[in-house]
Amino acid sequence: MNMMHPETDATAARTLAAVSELSAADRAAMDALPPLISTDSHVMEPSSLWERIPAPFREPVAELVGLVGFKTINQPAGSTDPVARLADQKSDGVEAEILFPNDGMAIFGLDDGATQQAAFAVYNSWLAEYCRTAPKHLFGVTCIASYDMDAAVKELHRGLDMGLTGAMIWQVPDPALPFTSRHYEPLWAAAAEAGAPVHMHILTGHSYARTMKSLKGSEKIRGAVNKKQNDTINSLFDLIFSGVFDRHPKLRVVLAESECGWLPFVLQQWDYYFERFRAKEDLGITCLPSEIFNEHVYCTWLEDFSGTRQFSWWGHDNLMWSNDYPHPNMTFPHSRENVVHHIGNLPKDVQNKLIRDNAIRLYGLASRLEENAHVR
Repeated sequence: MNMMHPETDATAARTLAAVSELSAADRAAMDALPPLISTDSHVMEPSSLWERIPAPFREPVAELVGLVGFKTINQPAGSTDPVARLADQKSDGVEAEILFPNDGMAIFGLDDGATQQAAFAVYNSWLAEYCRTAPKHLFGVTCIASYDMDAAVKELHRGLDMGLTGAMIWQVPDPALPFTSRHYEPLWAAAAEAGAPVHMHILTGHSYARTMKSLKGSEKIRGAVNKKQNDTINSLFDLIFSGVFDRHPKLRVVLAESECGWLPFVLQQWDYYFERFRAKEDLGITCLPSEIFNEHVYCTWLEDFSGTRQFSWWGHDNLMWSNDYPHPNMTFPHSRENVVHHIGNLPKDVQNKLIRDNAIRLYGLASRLEENAHVR
């Protein structure tokens, strides 16, 4: 096991405690699992990366990353080295990962669109190079600045041309550019046409993340739970009730690292009030919100035991496992134990959907992973 910092050690201890509860049958089930696919993993950008940004934009990015960046000691080498990452994947029974930025997530909170574009252009080029080491195992997501939609569409296509997958935009928009506006129409249309899922990761954009470093005491918990979840709920609400998916029926959206236990309740409540008010109010949609979600939205799960209890009756086609490598919450190097702990009680076909099949379908990975099977 790689050396971690104290927070990671604490998380690993919790994971090991759960592993110790596994029965012999559980351990057999763990060994029988197919290779896992993580739909929320991260890279750690080298600090020198931001020096590649053109001079007019370099300083604000360097200052931002220095203030809010996720800097830890003794991270797994695979966070920056793709070859080392492949070794960690193999030892942990993981076949492929969908990759998001680390320090780069803070850039979504910048107010200047030109600076965002310059920073993300550099990051996306570096990420494509990182993934080219193992294009059948590493799938990077293109980061998109959302102020200029013409530039956003161009960067989406540049990323796809470089071998990246989908697009990542801010989860909480600039207040002047809400998801309820038509500002994003060119990007929704381009992503839908390209079959490129659009990702919204926690702690990106004009969210509480911009001030979370200043929170003290119990306010840290209010931010980490109440405010963070509220960001996700409001963004999903705006997408559904503004009719985005009616206008772009092929569009798919991924809510990354938002966990899942809250979803059945919120969708149930939206459905209830939709039915209650639809006869007298223009609600912007004609289908139940849960029906729209089921067809268009995916969500990742990591360590949400209350949420995974609901998988016995819900979420089989829309939820996807993640390892959050190389962050303190990561399941590495006990990912397979983690999966059995959470969903070992479910039928095999449901397990397979949640740990790989839904991701294969969403990202169109079947042909690439088939080649991996021949290698194994």
